[in-house]
Amino acid sequence: MAKRFTTQLFVSRLSAYTTDQSLRQLFAPFGQIIEARLIRDQQTQRPKGFGFITFESEDDAQKALKALNGKIVDGRLIFVEAAKEVEAPITIIK
Repeated sequence: MAKRFTTQLFVSRLSAYTTDQSLRQLFAPFGQIIEARLIRDQQTQRPKGFGFITFESEDDAQKALKALNGKIVDGRLIFVEAAKEVEAPITIIK
């Protein structure tokens, strides 16, 4: 069985000046975006320098990954990769 490509991308090494809106604008030319969000520090609400983009289709996500991985955005070299799915921890009930 072939592994499916995800519609969600992980973007790292983002500038402190990158906003949710500018992140969305950066990826918008590659297809329909469902969600664009920066991960923020819970206490200070400052962006941590990484975020996630979710596309409507796998093809759009692949195009964006190929086009933007290793590009300079807001003076920073960014990395784009397929987001890894996080499995929920297993709870053992006794």
